[in-house]
Amino acid sequence: MINVRSLRTLAAGCALTALAGCQTAPPPPPLVVPAAFRPLGVGAPYLLGDVIGGQKARAAKMRAAKIRPLTPYEASTYMADLDAELRRQTAGIGLDVLQVGGSIVVRIPAAFTFDAGSAAVKATTNATLLEIARTVKTRNRTFVDVLAHTDTSGSPQTNQALSEKRAAAVATYLAAHGVSRARIASRGLGESAPLYSPESSEADKAANRRIEIRLVPYRA
Repeated sequence: MINVRSLRTLAAGCALTALAGCQTAPPPPPLVVPAAFRPLGVGAPYLLGDVIGGQKARAAKMRAAKIRPLTPYEASTYMADLDAELRRQTAGIGLDVLQVGGSIVVRIPAAFTFDAGSAAVKATTNATLLEIARTVKTRNRTFVDVLAHTDTSGSPQTNQALSEKRAAAVATYLAAHGVSRARIASRGLGESAPLYSPESSEADKAANRRIEIRLVPYRA
């Protein structure tokens, strides 16, 4: 006959042994995400924030320039048509046209616009910027934000100053080619918003050096 008391004692001993094993087992190692590559997607905070200088002040300039705002019914179709036109213009030339919320971002590698350490728009890139300017000029019911970025070569202070000059140079170029100054603002972001961090190659650095033209619908 099976001794019930013995079974109970054996079961209790097994339970204590299992509990002791649970208490002394080492925790699993933490998961480590490699830091060699970090693409900065379209959810980047600097792309989703307010227009440079704020909507209220910028809208006042648009009204003074007699530019009509978009109604809620117009905005979606207007921006979709602008997106399609920009994609046709830039197909195959190495630029990115990104949809960010209800806005459009044209991302231009700095190699298309500037020599190293320079804030002068290169003559050889006129055609690229000119095509963008033509579309932005005719589709005038948008705010135009020009954003410039650098890699991490040099000091943060030098890179910030260089990016501000580059952003201003592109803004001046757009204005000189027919885009209303009332629509344009520029900002240098230096090395603060890299596409790749850390920069593990020259290709990463080249990608981080870029200009972005953000087109935000001017709504009523």
